[in-house]
Amino acid sequence: MSNKMTINQWAEEDRPREKMMLHGVASLSNAELLAILIGSGNTEDSAVDLMRKVLNNYHNNLNELGKASIDELCKYKGIGPAKAITILAASELGKRRKEEEVRERKQILSSKDVYECFYPLMCDLPTEECWVLLLNQASKVIDKVKISAGGLSATAVDVRCVLREALLKRAAGIALCHNHPSGNIRPSREDDRLTDQLHKACLAMDIRLVDHVVLVDGCFYSYADEGRI
Repeated sequence: MSNKMTINQWAEEDRPREKMMLHGVASLSNAELLAILIGSGNTEDSAVDLMRKVLNNYHNNLNELGKASIDELCKYKGIGPAKAITILAASELGKRRKEEEVRERKQILSSKDVYECFYPLMCDLPTEECWVLLLNQASKVIDKVKISAGGLSATAVDVRCVLREALLKRAAGIALCHNHPSGNIRPSREDDRLTDQLHKACLAMDIRLVDHVVLVDGCFYSYADEGRI
């Protein structure tokens, strides 16, 4: 007779670990993965049940959970600063892994490629930032550079700074991207003015303006897709 215990015979806190050993990490739910990180729950809930409750309050969305503060997570019984920091550190690692996967995308062929390149950097920002993606003749990424950072609703962008970065890196093409923390996907009049000025400047310098993407959490607006470049 085998002495191997079933998952139900394991202690409540150890069951996600056993499940992972038997069936692989992909078999675990988000709550089970987070339960492994925090290690224990409280007197009323197992680690898995506790993380289910936490996730439920963040609409079962890991992106929303990653935006929580340490103080917010510490309001849950059984979660102290150490566990809260562990949860947020794991979220940040996930973002960085996604960013590194995007870096492997050597070629920019669509507005979605631009969006996916910058989403890990900008999805959680509380203020506006503007970045430029520098491309070679084959639309392969040379570099991405932050041009400016601003307030809640605007950031000042100097067209000369954008062109300077392109010339320094000998870029044949560029794509501009900035975020709207408000969640409003529609470009502003200032966005339209900037796009028009940059387009004209790029034509004069024989540099392709591939796109200007306005990014919000979950979607984007593309000037190129809308036929405005």
